[in-house]
Amino acid sequence: MLGSILPYHRARRTPLWLSIAGLIFFAGLFAFVNVGRWLVVQDPLQHATAIAVMSGRMPDRALEAARIYRQGYANRVWLTHSREPAATMAKLNFPYLGEEQYNKEVLMHEGVPESAIEVLEPSIVNTADEMQTIGAALAKEGQGAVILVTSQVHTRRVRALWKRLAGRSGKAVVRGVPDDAYDAAHWWRHTQDALDVVRELLGLLNAWAGLPLQPAR
Repeated sequence: MLGSILPYHRARRTPLWLSIAGLIFFAGLFAFVNVGRWLVVQDPLQHATAIAVMSGRMPDRALEAARIYRQGYANRVWLTHSREPAATMAKLNFPYLGEEQYNKEVLMHEGVPESAIEVLEPSIVNTADEMQTIGAALAKEGQGAVILVTSQVHTRRVRALWKRLAGRSGKAVVRGVPDDAYDAAHWWRHTQDALDVVRELLGLLNAWAGLPLQPAR
């Protein structure tokens, strides 16, 4: 009698564990496939104090900022400037205009007048610095809103960092370049996309944890 009951209980337990393992597997697979899309956020455009071009990925971000400017959402464009590689190039006595200068040329080529373009101070090292620099500039204007133009994969982290570091300065409208090369649906197929996703996830974890990891100065 007892021998006939034990196999029956084992037979009932095995499907339960298999079901749990199956649920965990498919949940992990779902998260893996969709994390690329989850990283992308796109706020609706609204009239703002300025359009800020995030550092990196020239000329895509500057081109998108110029397009938004031509649509009349703001009458100024802000640029930030990174300390590197300008500082290292200066030590080697090599001329380097800086990314902000090239972005300025792109903006002017696309119809943004030079008088509408401003390079913000101080210089920045990473996105956290950039949020603080842009936030300080917006606060000087009496708050309002700023349109932050960046790459699609970078948008969620930009939003998180703005809320943590500059949210009191005003509202941020986060916009990713709509036609950049990032393939959110198949991010694992391309080396650059995969590296971007890993970097953004690590950056988000750091932001949510209160930015315990800081860049080398």
